[in-house]
Amino acid sequence: MNQQVYQDFHISNQYEAFFKHASIGIIVVNQSGDITNANPFLLTLFGYEEDELLGRKIEDLIPARFHHNHQQHREAYNKNPKTRAMGIGMELFGKKKDGTEFSVEVSLSNYETNGEKYAFAFITDNTHRLNDKNEISQLYNDLELNVQNRTKELTRTLSVLELLNEKHAITLANQKAILDNARVMLYAMNENGLIQFFNPEAIRLTGYEASEVVKKHTPTLFHRSVEIDTCRQELFNQHEIVAVNDFDVIKQKALKNEINNLECFFVNKDKEEIPVSLTITAIRNKQNKLVGFMGVAIDITDRKKAVVNLLEALNKEKKLGEMKSRFVSMASHEFRTPLSTILSSAYLVEKYSELSEQPKREKHIGRIISAVNNLTNILNEFLSVGKIEEGKLVLNISNFNVNKLIESTVADLKTMLKVGQEINYSHEGKEEINLDGSLLKNIVINLVSNAIKFSAENKPIHITSSCNKDEFVIKVKDSGIGISKEDQEHLMERFFRGANAVNVQGTGLGLHIVSKYVECMQGKMTYESVLNEGTTFTIIFKPSILIAHEDYD
Repeated sequence: MNQQVYQDFHISNQYEAFFKHASIGIIVVNQSGDITNANPFLLTLFGYEEDELLGRKIEDLIPARFHHNHQQHREAYNKNPKTRAMGIGMELFGKKKDGTEFSVEVSLSNYETNGEKYAFAFITDNTHRLNDKNEISQLYNDLELNVQNRTKELTRTLSVLELLNEKHAITLANQKAILDNARVMLYAMNENGLIQFFNPEAIRLTGYEASEVVKKHTPTLFHRSVEIDTCRQELFNQHEIVAVNDFDVIKQKALKNEINNLECFFVNKDKEEIPVSLTITAIRNKQNKLVGFMGVAIDITDRKKAVVNLLEALNKEKKLGEMKSRFVSMASHEFRTPLSTILSSAYLVEKYSELSEQPKREKHIGRIISAVNNLTNILNEFLSVGKIEEGKLVLNISNFNVNKLIESTVADLKTMLKVGQEINYSHEGKEEINLDGSLLKNIVINLVSNAIKFSAENKPIHITSSCNKDEFVIKVKDSGIGISKEDQEHLMERFFRGANAVNVQGTGLGLHIVSKYVECMQGKMTYESVLNEGTTFTIIFKPSILIAHEDYD
């Protein structure tokens, strides 16, 4: 037997061994959807004998309700074949010979040989894990039987190696194409853990070339040390096994079938961690002697991201639900007082019908207007929080006169003033700025409304604003009840009310909204407060974003 023939046989032996003993289902179909090849694992998975399955349509392995759509998908794939995972974000089903349906995960690829195009898929069962000892025992018995049968076939092949026919050459090409194009990382090790085979997907996933790892490293090269240590401790705690080295940990776990669709992390050449579903299977010869191991790893990054996104969405939905619940509770409380005021004042206005009673009518009409404004403010606060939480707050930056905006806003708020209260406002510097005028107006309304509510009668409120080439600053100062040090830590939280503010009407949303508006416009808000002396809020916006520099030339 010449050297070239021996090498060809060795390569053939390697690819056929992978195809026959892979612990994942492999199936090959032609462009018409006819099944042309299937490995033993797939036959066992679907409950068929080889002669029962070959030649049948691929749709025979899919529940009938999916046949029409699958035929359309298959025809579309034939027009534009490419390597990909099937059904991302969907649950796929297979159908066994006895009609039983089960959940599957599919990775799809293609190759061309002798002018014929073929598609092949790697199929795994997602419905259960092989934890039952009887199932494991049956799996090992089947594997041993397959090893014995394949060994006999290989022995016969050696005697007629130089007479290999075209069919054998095509089979070898098909198996090589499957392993080279698979979207599954495949690698083989000898009994000491030294890597002997490293397929293209393994190269892509880990970033290592085959020449860097084959016959040079064990799989511990891309395993996280912390996970190896955890497995080492499990071996000792559960089986009283002391692992000699890191690969011995992998070896002992694999021999006990404890690395079967195990979710863990691989560390690639760039030290990036990649989540994978890992299966490592022991390979034995016909004398049942351990000769090595085969690893199958599937990148589950997309699956993990989908889970994270789902959890984030659920958490956000939970927070929105809690906010809605708080809204209902708060609304029922906050709406009661102004609605009662409107009802009673409307009733009394009707009663005061004489001309001499006009001052009384005007008094109650003023109370109705104040109550309606209060209701409007409460509704605006809830609507603003809703937009903020849903990420629908959109900036509308424009150039406007900030002095006029604040003056008109203050004029609208004077109807809320208590007896003897007054608002003093002054502005320094340039009056034209670039900001979202609507958000700034809401900031002023919230801060000044709070100053009025939390200040006693005859106490003034001071507002100042200034604009220069360095910054735009607005301050609102009152002489009210102040905020304690303890309450200041929670001041910007939703629905928070200070301990000394429980008897003052409010939703606890105003300062939360103000802080979000300031943050949205890339500003900064600070405050100083002393109990029973008052509070000063200061808001600063920088010119790099908000003020037109040319105005200062």
